[in-house]
Amino acid sequence: MALLDNGYRVGAGLAVGIGAILLAPVLVPVVAAAAKPIIKAGIKGGMLLYAKTREIIAETQEVIEDLAAEAKSELAQEQQVVVPEVTSD
Repeated sequence: MALLDNGYRVGAGLAVGIGAILLAPVLVPVVAAAAKPIIKAGIKGGMLLYAKTREIIAETQEVIEDLAAEAKSELAQEQQVVVPEVTSD
């Protein structure tokens, strides 16, 4: 069995596994407490980005609506221009 030929690798793996099981109840709360401010800052940043994106989209929509209204007004003015008729006498 080649897997068990090297006792050092199996022993080291077993030791690391047991150590992780024993230290997990201590390390998980410490890591969670350290990660909480980072996660909270990320959430706040995402909320600010969302709000700014909505603002930019609203401003862009307003500009497009203004341009469309101007174009519509210009088209209406162009259609109202009286074209002189040419009559053949």
